[in-house]
Amino acid sequence: MKISYDQETDALYIRLVEGHHECRTLRLSEEIALNIAAGEVLIGIEILDAKEILGAGQLPQVVLENIPFEIVPIAA
Repeated sequence: MKISYDQETDALYIRLVEGHHECRTLRLSEEIALNIAAGEVLIGIEILDAKEILGAGQLPQVVLENIPFEIVPIAA
């Protein structure tokens, strides 16, 4: 999973599945959209106006609970 934020557009994207996928977009609201690939696999979640939607003016703290993961160093 990869979470990225574009400060210029105030858009947050949560990529759940890596790689290139042909997706359709399902809009839940003006600000929130789901990218769904073949087989109804949820690839990512886009949130526009992220500061307002998620954090009352600031990006929220992210807390992961009960999720097994491995820390992989990113090549510089």
